[in-house]
Amino acid sequence: MFDLHGMTALVTGASGGIGSWIARSLAARGARLAVSGSNATKLRAFRDELDEHTPQHVQEVDHVAIACDLSSAEQVEKLVPAALESLGKIDILINNAGITRDNLAMRMKDEEWDAVIRVNLESAFRLMRAVTRPMMKARFGRIITITSVVGTTGNPGQMNYCASKGGLTAMSKSLAQELASRNITVNCVAPGFIRTAMTEVLPDAQKDALNGRIPMGRMGEGEDIAAACVYLASREAGYVTGQTIHVNGGMVMV
Repeated sequence: MFDLHGMTALVTGASGGIGSWIARSLAARGARLAVSGSNATKLRAFRDELDEHTPQHVQEVDHVAIACDLSSAEQVEKLVPAALESLGKIDILINNAGITRDNLAMRMKDEEWDAVIRVNLESAFRLMRAVTRPMMKARFGRIITITSVVGTTGNPGQMNYCASKGGLTAMSKSLAQELASRNITVNCVAPGFIRTAMTEVLPDAQKDALNGRIPMGRMGEGEDIAAACVYLASREAGYVTGQTIHVNGGMVMV
């Protein structure tokens, strides 16, 4: 079940945090990956690491690394063509990369708003648009976008980030309706609090306070988000589109 052998995937923000878990999990299921990120050196090292997560019986898999600055519209427009040239096709698009520029609304600078919207929302739109035509020709595709629980609930000091994540959800629903008849699904995965390198450096008291807001009493792991992505990327999820899977330990139930 959930065998991705013979499928290809483009994953943004692949070399760090949640993105690396998603990429590893897709590779472990047999998918061939184009991994993208802004740090070319880190990205190449991660591409090499992916070989360790690729099943031994999948001999033909050759993952590729494509550096891209998602704040540059010019670079974003070149990413899908570069991935198509390397992979031959794109079955799965994972929009994972994102940034924060937190500030209270009354203090938020135009550049803080613009940067988050450009990277989190606009780049995802450009990539979705770019994969639409080849996926329609193939009459198959899986577009999966990582949003956030705060795209549903809001969060003080993150007006720009919440707007971008809520926008991704609405954008995905619209595209899902456009592409459903072509066997292309468009879905979101919304993480809650996930244990990452950033959360590990928080004081114990702050971690306890965060865990106290979660019915399961703990933060999630990168594998939890990756598992949802593997399901949505699979052939078994072919009748699921326009949906958001909330992976948050029960913190928010919608």
